[in-house]
Amino acid sequence: MNSVAHLKLFSTMPAFLKPFLFWCCYTLFFIPAYADVKLPQLISNSMVLQRDVPLKIWGWADAGENVSVEWAGKKYNALAGVKGNWLITLPAIKAGGPFTMNITGKNRISITDIMVGDVWFCSGQSNMVIPMERVKEKYPEEILSANYPEIRNFFVPTVSDVRKVHEDLPTSKWVVTSPATVSPMGAATYFFAKKLYQKYHIPIGIINSSVGGTPAEAWVSADGFKEFEPYTSRLTQFKDSSFFRPLMQTNSPANNRRIVMEDKGITGPLKWYDTSYHPKNWHKFWMPGYWDDQGTKNLHGVLWFRKEIEIPATMTGHPAKLFLGRIIDADEAYVNGIKVGNITYQYPPRRYEIPANLLKAGKNTIVVRVTNTAGKGGFVPDKNYSITDGKEKIDLRGEWYYQVGQVQIPVTINNAIAGFSAQNEPSGLYNTMVAPAVNYAVKGFLWYQGEANSGRAADYSRIMKELITDWRSKWNMGELPFIYAQLPNFMEVVYYPVQSQWAELREQQLQTLSVSNTAMTVNIDLGEWNDIHPLNKKEVGERMVLAALKLAYGESVAHSGPLYRSSEISGNRIIITFNNTGTELISIDGEPLSQFAIAGADKKFVWANARIEGNKVIVWSDEVTDPLYVRYAWADNPEGANLYNKEGLPASPFRTDKPVYNNH
Repeated sequence: MNSVAHLKLFSTMPAFLKPFLFWCCYTLFFIPAYADVKLPQLISNSMVLQRDVPLKIWGWADAGENVSVEWAGKKYNALAGVKGNWLITLPAIKAGGPFTMNITGKNRISITDIMVGDVWFCSGQSNMVIPMERVKEKYPEEILSANYPEIRNFFVPTVSDVRKVHEDLPTSKWVVTSPATVSPMGAATYFFAKKLYQKYHIPIGIINSSVGGTPAEAWVSADGFKEFEPYTSRLTQFKDSSFFRPLMQTNSPANNRRIVMEDKGITGPLKWYDTSYHPKNWHKFWMPGYWDDQGTKNLHGVLWFRKEIEIPATMTGHPAKLFLGRIIDADEAYVNGIKVGNITYQYPPRRYEIPANLLKAGKNTIVVRVTNTAGKGGFVPDKNYSITDGKEKIDLRGEWYYQVGQVQIPVTINNAIAGFSAQNEPSGLYNTMVAPAVNYAVKGFLWYQGEANSGRAADYSRIMKELITDWRSKWNMGELPFIYAQLPNFMEVVYYPVQSQWAELREQQLQTLSVSNTAMTVNIDLGEWNDIHPLNKKEVGERMVLAALKLAYGESVAHSGPLYRSSEISGNRIIITFNNTGTELISIDGEPLSQFAIAGADKKFVWANARIEGNKVIVWSDEVTDPLYVRYAWADNPEGANLYNKEGLPASPFRTDKPVYNNH
């Protein structure tokens, strides 16, 4: 029967049957068919539920289906709504476990090994994601001793969507912490959970919903961006199919192509990693370093690197490890013609296992094929470049040789919207990785993000204020504690006062403390100049614990380093007063205070003298007779910033030539 016939049938049908027919069609086509009771990803075996608060248990079933939850010796009932959604609120329960929960509808689901304790929702970008596996050389004992079955981790896989809010998280599960399972767990969150567990001995649940390289606005709901441009207009555009459809088409691989020549290293008669290959006309290269700085300007493509080394007989016959620091971007590593490993992007450390008997006494060849498509390609300085068997170590730094295997020439596309990525757009990650979790009760939030916003810091504080307000509203559990990490030191040291995008972002983070029940950990001493992912995640996590003790657990602790409060001009000196001075202000290394700069009306900053007097710092310079402004640690990487409180927590960078921060 065609559509015309259907319409004719409907028009001739008795009036009293039309509502019934409409309801049948609506049920068939618009109401999800679940048949069996279905639960969200978070409500599953080994979960940790939040203690001392009412608990929402929810899911999906057939419309009108009776659903019951058996918990702690009692049964609770709900009726699934028109769209199949159901929700049951359980009374608060004390910490403990393991428990079992039974959910019954047309089917029956038993959830086992449930613990009740404290749950923290952790989010941000890559520094919240960086796993324990990445820091295992720095903390080898932590991996081996991670026997904490009451610490559970739920990692949310990446999914993004700018057009609709998803009803559930992508597929994942709760993982019980052990030496065998801890490696994928976020390092900062593991150290946070471990420290809390050791203090309170209650189960700790970590929900880690983070995506590397993403901006803060991706984590805010559409409700959070009301009258907040340009984000409001961008979200409106996404609702327009005539705008969105070509946006997705423009982002297809076909529209991001490059002209690529063959890689001579793998297409010639003999591959360049083969032990029989004899290089001719290769160029010298000093390892580590970037090829843009060593004779190949603005080259993108594939470069091959080669070095011959002498291996002593004592290092042969057993496994070894090849360390190649960090490489920008992708690499494949060969030892004596055998591939020992590869990584497809720039951030992970290169740590490749060399099988037993591959190394031989005498001459051995290492070949590394490096692919780079943007920026400066090469080998990041100040990293570990060596071969070791655990006893002996051979340094690989020094003279290597390279040859260009492939050149990639970008095709210029005249299209202003190329490069669209939903995970970098307003609400693109909130819709998929936050919204489906808001029914799940938590103790508070941890946040480590800001790198992706550092190039446009001006509205970061407002974004964060909206995000905090938005999340608290969606969870509907009051002013939940919100603890966040200030960006650490990063990039090259500059030895005179300058402008700094990272300092501006840190200032925006400092201003976010005006939101009640928030805390910021200062990490200006925990970074690495050459790595946006510093390895010292233990101290990051443990500083977050201090903030949690203060905000979430009511402990009387020094939870923060000194924070700028006010300034006063007195003759040729400026007197700075601080909050969070702890027992007292100190110079952490016993040296005169450094990284203070001072300026007059012209704002030409010069390095200044500074000394501590009580909870104040006096700043002056003979070069500035009429001072107006002071800045402290105002740089991407303010090496030597040494103002701390006696509890060992560093002062936040600040400047007085801006409004008062209203921190607490």
